Amino acid sequence: MVLLRRTKIVATLGPATDKAGVTEQMIDAGVNTFRCNMSHGTHEDHRKRVERVRKYTKEKSKAVGILIDLQGPEIRIGEFSAGRIALHDGDQFILDITLDDKQGTNERVGVTYKDLPKDVKAGDHLLLDDGLIELEVKNVTDTEVVCIVIVGGPLSGKKGLNRKGGGLTAEALTENDRHDVAFAVELNADYIAPSFVKTAADIENVRGLIKDSGGDSFIIAKIETAMAIVNLDEIIKVTDGLMVARGDLGVERDDADLPGLQKSIIQKARKADKVVIVATQMMDSMIKSPVPTRAEVFDVANAVLDGTDAVMLSAETAAGDFPLKVIQTIDRICRRAEREHIALLSQHRIGEKFERFDESIAMGAMYIANHLGAACIATLTESGSTALYMSRISSGVPIYAMSTHSKTHTRISLYRGVYPVVHTPKSSEHVAFNIEVVDELKAAGAVKTGDKLIITKGDLRGEAGGTNVLKLILVH
Repeated sequence: MVLLRRTKIVATLGPATDKAGVTEQMIDAGVNTFRCNMSHGTHEDHRKRVERVRKYTKEKSKAVGILIDLQGPEIRIGEFSAGRIALHDGDQFILDITLDDKQGTNERVGVTYKDLPKDVKAGDHLLLDDGLIELEVKNVTDTEVVCIVIVGGPLSGKKGLNRKGGGLTAEALTENDRHDVAFAVELNADYIAPSFVKTAADIENVRGLIKDSGGDSFIIAKIETAMAIVNLDEIIKVTDGLMVARGDLGVERDDADLPGLQKSIIQKARKADKVVIVATQMMDSMIKSPVPTRAEVFDVANAVLDGTDAVMLSAETAAGDFPLKVIQTIDRICRRAEREHIALLSQHRIGEKFERFDESIAMGAMYIANHLGAACIATLTESGSTALYMSRISSGVPIYAMSTHSKTHTRISLYRGVYPVVHTPKSSEHVAFNIEVVDELKAAGAVKTGDKLIITKGDLRGEAGGTNVLKLILVH
């Protein structure tokens, strides 16, 4: 039960994980949360994958979360009649909202976003295929955006389209997203991640859909638009977590901005007691290669040192040739980075006042643990909030979140340094209860005789947010 890796791994399910035994091997290798990307596959595909995860984790008594990633208003070009074209610097190329799909040529192509001519003007730069193709807008009519190719190259259909600097006004939630939210609630997903959010209102709209569908999934806001960066502080207030989605964010913002933005987003999320995931191309070369590049090793390690809760794999596991190998590799990199001194330092909320009892207990427990040399912390939790507060402080002390609720177990699968433990108290008497906790942790190998242990709990059992007791114990 004692886990050495504190940073959590999010892996995307897909055709590569559908092969017999692969999902199960990935769970055994340490995946903490699985992502279903609603941009690909059918509801039935995703249902089967989630059922496979839950069947195996139930057999193995493991807590693994499920994250449903909404497609969002992906703005794409249409397809080409020839399948693929080549654009050259200086060519004229027209984005035509009236052109039927599969009728694109070297001169023009259709677009899925019919309001594009209203959103752009002469002088704007448009980016295709994650920025590999760059166009400059020269003229706009009611139905056409006439461009000159600034950076050419090969281009196939269905590639994404962005405006450099952001500014396209497509609604964050599509009709497909609404159906997918209801589907996510039906699957009892732990997290739902809306794409291309721009404002706090986008998050509130998703929250309303979840509630209307009878669910309680947490929300991970994908930060991938320039407007989301402008409104980041307001978005953080209403969401449960953030994802640094570096693909589209690196298209709308200069890619040289990404390292600084990543660090800032992580810091702001942790300060606000929110979960944060770093995503996109973390181990991209391992889609086809059994080993990562050195740059990818540095990238993953730096995300860990920045304090991210989780690192995420996309095509590497969903469609790659080495889905198990990439989990083993990223696990090894995270563990090594966590041994660095900087990963164990924290100035979280030093000098600030606390308003909640449970947060005060959490901060006190972590301070004591880091200075007393405690072997671990056991937090008896209903909702997992106390464990979340604790996990905001960088530390090498493991936090065992002991709860009777399976939903709490899977939800905290994203919290850095927190490990779920199924615990059903047999006694309500305080001394007997403490002995139960110690015996359970000793049996699991988390503590041994002579260790110092910290227990946090609430006087009123079963009350979310009611943690108000901190107990120091010398294990006998």
